[in-house]
Amino acid sequence: MSTARSDEPDSRDQGWSAQINALGGFIRAQRQMAKLSLREMASLTSVSNAYLSQVERGLHQPSLKVLHSIADALQLSTEQLLKQAGWASGAPVTGPAEREGDGNGSTPPGSTEEAIRSDPRLSEEQRIALLGVYRSFVEGPGSQARDPGSA
Repeated sequence: MSTARSDEPDSRDQGWSAQINALGGFIRAQRQMAKLSLREMASLTSVSNAYLSQVERGLHQPSLKVLHSIADALQLSTEQLLKQAGWASGAPVTGPAEREGDGNGSTPPGSTEEAIRSDPRLSEEQRIALLGVYRSFVEGPGSQARDPGSA
């Protein structure tokens, strides 16, 4: 039997899983930048800290209601989280220059990655988290759909 077709659902599942992981990483990074513990955020959102932890680790896809509560607690717009979750139009990446490198793993001057690396307000842990979230969107299986020519 051929296995070529059986790979398709797995690759879609992996893409969705990567998106949920990226959303969780984004939420965690935002929570850490706001200097909130999981318990403090749970109190602000009326969502259990155990569930929030699972969302941050990509184990659960939060509902729209939970995303709205998280956005409020982090003082973000719900639309920002919806974009990160892939539920709103518009990609988290803002322009083609931010998606292009020289093919050798380096980033162009003025790129999103460079901005993250050079922001003095971020700790090393926050930089790593943000870079991971960003790369999961631009290098993930769905990145081809965000090509400017495909819109």
